[in-house]
Amino acid sequence: MSSRRSRSRHSGGSRISEDQINDLVSKLQQVLPELQNRSSDKVSAARVLQETCNYIRSLHREVDDLSDRLSELLETSDTTQAALIRSLLMQ
Repeated sequence: MSSRRSRSRHSGGSRISEDQINDLVSKLQQVLPELQNRSSDKVSAARVLQETCNYIRSLHREVDDLSDRLSELLETSDTTQAALIRSLLMQ
């Protein structure tokens, strides 16, 4: 018996089927910009997961960059403009 099967039998709780995993990988592939146009090409699950990790990292970097830019904007804005920007962000 493979170690993969032994672990899955001992994990208990709900188990996910191979079809469900394939469906989830396919859904990930559809939303990843790097892989969106490759629907006809067979892309390995490992590649989809790697691209997912890369995309999440890039989104984190983008959020950090935008946050830094917003902080700079708030620091250089006058009190009225800064208050307006803050109120818009709170909506």
